[in-house]
Amino acid sequence: MIPRYSRAPMTAIWTPEARFRIWFEIEAHATDALAELGVVPKAAAARIWEADAAAGPFDVERIDAIEAETKHDVIAFLTHVSERTGPEARFLHQGMTSSDVLDTCLAVQLARAADILLADIDALLLVLKRRAIEHKLTPTIGRSHGIHAEPVTFGLKLAQAYAEFDRNRARLVAARADVATCAISGAVGTFANIDPFVESYVAEKMGLTVEPVSTQVIPRDRHAMFFATLGVIAGSIERLATEIRHLQRTEVLEAEEYFSPGQKGSSAMPHKRNPVLTENLTGLARMVRGYVTPALENVALWHERDISHSSVERYIGPDATITLDFALARLTGVMDKLVVYPERMAKNLHKMGGLVHSQRVLLALTQAGVSREDAYRLVQRNAMKVWESDGALSLLELLQADPEVAAALSQDEIASRFDLAYHYKHVDTIFARVFGTAD
Repeated sequence: MIPRYSRAPMTAIWTPEARFRIWFEIEAHATDALAELGVVPKAAAARIWEADAAAGPFDVERIDAIEAETKHDVIAFLTHVSERTGPEARFLHQGMTSSDVLDTCLAVQLARAADILLADIDALLLVLKRRAIEHKLTPTIGRSHGIHAEPVTFGLKLAQAYAEFDRNRARLVAARADVATCAISGAVGTFANIDPFVESYVAEKMGLTVEPVSTQVIPRDRHAMFFATLGVIAGSIERLATEIRHLQRTEVLEAEEYFSPGQKGSSAMPHKRNPVLTENLTGLARMVRGYVTPALENVALWHERDISHSSVERYIGPDATITLDFALARLTGVMDKLVVYPERMAKNLHKMGGLVHSQRVLLALTQAGVSREDAYRLVQRNAMKVWESDGALSLLELLQADPEVAAALSQDEIASRFDLAYHYKHVDTIFARVFGTAD
C-alpha cells in the first residue's frame, strides 16, 4: 500500500519483520508442544528461544537471498533460523507443512488488523453519537431520489449512520472470530506426523482457536467472509461520504468539510472549497470492495491444497486492511470537524412553498371522507402549481383557496397540517432505539 493512505500501526502488522516474528513464534511454540509430548528434547526447545533472543531481529535481506536460491519462502526462513540457532534447529518444523505456518500467521495478522479496525470504528461511533445528539432537533429536508420529500432532522441522518456502523462493528467482531483459527495439522491435514495437541497448544499461545478440520490449508470461506465484511464497511463509508458530498454542493450547502486556514481548493479558481476528503473516501471504498471478489474466488481450491490463493492474499491482506484503517480514521476526522449550517437547512426546507406537508393534507382529506384518489388529485393539482413556480406560490394558500378542499377541511384544519414539529414527535423514540437513550 502506498504511504499516502497508510497509518503506521496497521502497516507494521504486514512488514516482513512482523511476519517472520510470527512465523518464528508458531514454529517455536510447536516445538515446545512437541517437547511436552517427548518428541523432541526440552533442552532443544528452550535453546531455540534463547538463540532467538540473543540473535535479535531477523535478517530480511539474508532470508530473501536464501529464497532466491531455494524458491521457497518457508524453507528460506527455516534455513536462516538454523544459522542463528545451531544444531537444535533440526527439531523445528517437525511433522509440519508450510501451510501450517503461513495460514496460522495470516490468521494472527488478520486478527490483529481487525482489532485496529474495531478501535477505528469505536472512535467513529463516538463522534457520530456526539454530532447526532448535537443536531437531534436540527430541522432539515429529507430527500428521496434527490428530491425534497418530508422533513427530518440532521441528527436523525447521523443516528442512521451510527446504527449502520454499529452493525458493521458486530459484523467485524464475528468475522474476526471466524478467521482467527490455527491449523497445525501437517500435510493434507491428517495429523499423521504431528499430534493434534500441538495445534491446540499453538492456538492458545497465538490467541487463536483450533481449526476443526483443515485440509492442508485453512478453508478460505473464512477469509472470504472477513474480506466481504471489510467490503460492507467500505460501502458504509461511501454512503456517508456521498451524503456529505451532496450536502456540500453549492446549490445545497447544508454542511461541508472543514476548510483549514491556508487550504486551497483549486489551482485555477481561488473561490473553490471542494469536498476532497469525502471524494477521496469514495475512491478508497471502491478499492476495498475490489478485494472482495478475489477473496471469494479463493474459496475454490483444488483438492486438499493449491496455492492459487497465495498471491491474492499477499495483496489483499495488507492493502484491504491498511486502506480501510486509513479510510475509517479519515471519516472520523471529517465527521468530527464537519461544518453544519442549520440556517441553510431551514432555508432549503422551506424553499418549495410548503410542498413537504402534502402528505398530511392528503391524509386529512381521506379522514374527512374524501376518497384517496380524489384527495390525491386535489393536493397534487395545487402542489404542481407550487412546483412550477419554484416555490414562489404557497401550497397552504392554494389549498385554502381551493373550493373542493375547503368543502372538506376548514381553514384552520388545513393550516394545522403545516406544523413542522409534527414530523419530529418520534425523534426521541428513534434515538432511544439507536443509543439506548433519547439524550
